[in-house]
Amino acid sequence: MNRRELAADIDAACRLSGVFTLRSGLTSEEYFDKYLFESDPKLLNRVAEAMVSLLPPGTDLVGGLELGGVPLATVVSQLTGFPALFVRKQAKEYGTRRVAEGVIDIGGRRVTLIEDVITTGGAVRQAALSLRAQGAHVTSVVCAIDRSDGSSSALADVGLAVHPVLTRTDLDAVHQR
Repeated sequence: MNRRELAADIDAACRLSGVFTLRSGLTSEEYFDKYLFESDPKLLNRVAEAMVSLLPPGTDLVGGLELGGVPLATVVSQLTGFPALFVRKQAKEYGTRRVAEGVIDIGGRRVTLIEDVITTGGAVRQAALSLRAQGAHVTSVVCAIDRSDGSSSALADVGLAVHPVLTRTDLDAVHQR
C-alpha cells in the first residue's frame, strides 16, 4: 500500500469545509465524511486492506462500531477470515436485546475494534467497556482516520491501543489548498 497515495485519495474524496458539530460536541471547520470512501468499493477495499496489516496478533474477532465501522469490519472479515461482530451504540430494546450482533459468545475472545474516524474516542471507549462487560478481551482499535490532536492516545485511559491507517497529519500533508 502506498500510504501517501491513499491519504491523497481519501482527502480528495472526503474532506469537507464548513462548520460541523462532531459526535464529541466539538465544532470543526473541516469534516472527514467517511461515508464518501465507505460507499466507494475501491476506496473501501484499499482502506480495509491497510487495516488488515494493523490487526494485532491473536485477534479472534473484528468488531465494527455502528454505523461507520460496520462496512470496514465486513470487508476486513472477508479479507482475513476473522468473524465480524457488529457493535451497537446501545443494546436494542427488542429482539435479541444485544449490544453486539454476529458472534453470540464473545467471552474470553480477543476482539479488535474497527472504527472509521476517531477524534476523542468516545464511541470506541463505550464499545470496549460494553464488550469487556461480556467477557471479551478488548485492547486494540484499528481506525481508518485518527483525527485526534496526536498528543497522546485518546483511549490510553481505558487500556486501548489505537492503530490508524491514516492520521490527521497524513491527510494535511497531502491536502490541496
